Amino acid sequence: MKDAALGRIRDNPFYVLGLRPSASRAEIEREGQKLLGMLELGLASAATYPTPVGPGARTADKVRQAMAALRDPERRLAHEVWARLDPRPPRDPRDDELDDELGELPPPEPPGEDPRAPWPEALAALGWRSR
Repeated sequence: MKDAALGRIRDNPFYVLGLRPSASRAEIEREGQKLLGMLELGLASAATYPTPVGPGARTADKVRQAMAALRDPERRLAHEVWARLDPRPPRDPRDDELDDELGELPPPEPPGEDPRAPWPEALAALGWRSR
């Protein structure tokens, strides 16, 4: 069930197209066509996209499906609910410290999860509970 929830977030049409839920229909069509062109040319910048649960692989078929899903008002509404999270991982405050104090290195990280990894609490923020 957890994998299905992660897949639902990762494959959200708004994340696939790199747009926020406030995007207009024209913006969706324009971005979809742009991404299809970039994928056709084999540009690496179009091959992946950020999500709150880690990067997703973008394909031309996924872009077409995303555009079709967002054309239907009922399906779009369901996807808007899931796309409220910022697709970028939370910003590490140490990045600001590094900008201010050039030359100083931050202390080493204790062993464990990388704090810059995809947002592991994304499901909990959406109200999902583990069994």
